[in-house]
Amino acid sequence: ELVSWLRWKLRVLWEERELVLSEAGECMAKGAELEAEVRGLCKPNEFQRYLMFIGDLEKVVNLLLCLSSRLARVQNALRRMDGSDDPEEKQSLKERHQLLLRQQEDAKDLKENLDRRERVVSGILTKYLSEQQLQGYQHFVQLKTSLLIEQKDLEEQMKFFEEQLESLERSLL
Repeated sequence: ELVSWLRWKLRVLWEERELVLSEAGECMAKGAELEAEVRGLCKPNEFQRYLMFIGDLEKVVNLLLCLSSRLARVQNALRRMDGSDDPEEKQSLKERHQLLLRQQEDAKDLKENLDRRERVVSGILTKYLSEQQLQGYQHFVQLKTSLLIEQKDLEEQMKFFEEQLESLERSLL
């Protein structure tokens, strides 16, 4: 029964992931349209700032999500450890935990820098875009970010359920 439920849950997650990927494709198309508009309106150096911001947005969000995920796995592994576990392994996990915390702090600094750059880009776009176009740009940035988060969350859930299913199937053999 549990195996059936896990398989069903994985199918549901795959379907959700397909929907998110479809939305991401639509978002990319909107992004391409917006990029063409900005290219036609802005000076070349302003357009480069826009492109760099949009490219870095995805990189920084993915970095933060990846580090958060890795940090959560290490924290879970540390919580599962007890006194009988290998002290070297526990020390290794603690060191990895500290490293990930430092990397996460660095990534948060990158995000703050990205937020400042976003304000600069918004200021530039305010000179060229109508209010409606500016709202479209802001919606695009928010949608792109939320879709990246949703996609990563679904991938993490799928990975968890796949591991659970695999472990359960092995134990039944």
